[in-house]
Amino acid sequence: MHQGFKRLLTTSAATTLLASAAVVALPASGAQAATTLTNAGFETGSAATATPAGWSTYSAAGQNSASYTEAGGHGGSYRLTHWSASAYKVQTYQYLSGLTNGTYTLTAWVRSSGGQNSAYLALSNCGGAEQRTDLPPTPNGAWIRLVTSVAVTGNQCTISINSDANAGNWLNVDDLSFTAGSTGLSARGVDVSTLRKSEDKGGLYKNSAGTTGDALGILHSAGADYVRLKVWVNPADGYNTKTQVLAMAKRAKALGMKVLIDFHYSDSWADPGKQTKPAAWSGYTLAQLKTAVYNHTYDVLNALKAQGTTADMVQIGNEINGGMLWSEGSTANWTNLSALLTQGANAAKAVSSSTKVALHLAKGGDDAGARTFFDNAVSYGVPFDAIGLSYYGYWHGPLSDLQTTLDDVAARYNKQVFVAETAYPFTLANDDGLENNVATASQLVAGYDATQAGQAANFRDVLNVVEAVPNGKGLGAFYWEPTWTAVTGNGWDPADATSADAWENQALFDYSDKPTAAMSWLNHR
Repeated sequence: MHQGFKRLLTTSAATTLLASAAVVALPASGAQAATTLTNAGFETGSAATATPAGWSTYSAAGQNSASYTEAGGHGGSYRLTHWSASAYKVQTYQYLSGLTNGTYTLTAWVRSSGGQNSAYLALSNCGGAEQRTDLPPTPNGAWIRLVTSVAVTGNQCTISINSDANAGNWLNVDDLSFTAGSTGLSARGVDVSTLRKSEDKGGLYKNSAGTTGDALGILHSAGADYVRLKVWVNPADGYNTKTQVLAMAKRAKALGMKVLIDFHYSDSWADPGKQTKPAAWSGYTLAQLKTAVYNHTYDVLNALKAQGTTADMVQIGNEINGGMLWSEGSTANWTNLSALLTQGANAAKAVSSSTKVALHLAKGGDDAGARTFFDNAVSYGVPFDAIGLSYYGYWHGPLSDLQTTLDDVAARYNKQVFVAETAYPFTLANDDGLENNVATASQLVAGYDATQAGQAANFRDVLNVVEAVPNGKGLGAFYWEPTWTAVTGNGWDPADATSADAWENQALFDYSDKPTAAMSWLNHR
């Protein structure tokens, strides 16, 4: 869950607590209270209003002036700003009482320089643990919508905007709402496709105390509730086949986790740059390819069902921006591609009608490209239940682009959406002989250092954007290959046993094999 702390305080107390890394305040005695937010868009008054109508400001260090209104709102003329030329801690808050008990969601549009010790929205004194959502850095100046959900049990709640900031750090908040309803993520997933090979080659995984254990169990204990497993047809190294998928699915289901099966329809990596047919299918006609897709999909999924580990979701293809099974299944020929995708979807539903069928693109920051693909998929009658998008900030652009894409495709096609792949480095150092995919500071996303804190913040902010997809259509996100540490023999090329790994600095286990700080965000609300 989001950072939450039990507060042994009551809203009737005229008490304020200023924590060392956060600002937490209670309303002053006699504060005005209402059942709905007042001046939620900060339009009452004008620029440079120190305490906007309906709101209160608190700083233990007498820095109330760090909170004020400013021209340039999200939806109106003004916004709330936190800023000071020197380090500051300040809270802007509003106390609501007379609420009907139940679940509520705070929604707000935000921007931030980043760099603060903490900058977050909070719902506190609502009857249970405080709920927070941290503001992401948005150096491009784009607004991002965030949500925070809470259960109100005491007919009251305090809504606050909090900064513990360094000199010159700023945030903007605007257009808040506090309405009935809840949010959360049902898929806090991990793609552990390389784990079995790592274990076979001697890979070790430890818990935070340094005790060696089962990597999947450690991830599950941290909050992971879903695994993603890729399937190759006849890979050179014998891994990521039906045999390994069956074994990994058993392990996951035994822990109570759900399973997503990711069909590549290839003997090796399928992605936007290559969608190579399996060698055994290389001479097939389109009709034979359609039969092969159906039979392969059915075979793997039916074997999972037979052992009591029915797939919860299935991807028909992996990062199929340009189609799959080239050249017959290219997006240059949607008649062929739609037939192949439909065969895979039909096979999945024939095994289990409850298994969700997803289509997956590497277009987390490309709304126009996603629209083009899915407009075609819909017009050609391809059946699917969910949309998966890869999103790596260093390749796919700012979080605002991810939000635009997720929001649009969820609404446009009335489908659930999820981030099928995401990751970020915790270091730029190398742990084997192959240069990492992200190896230099110039590749990093602004606002996120290649540190454990930077990796954690990046993963947290991706999850927060998915949570904010309207109408509960954001399923969650899958961290890609958190267990792909540097293990000799477990390289990127299944045909080359000497190949190394270019991903170890983006794993969720550090170079001492212990969890990185980002792993804790698998326990996101």
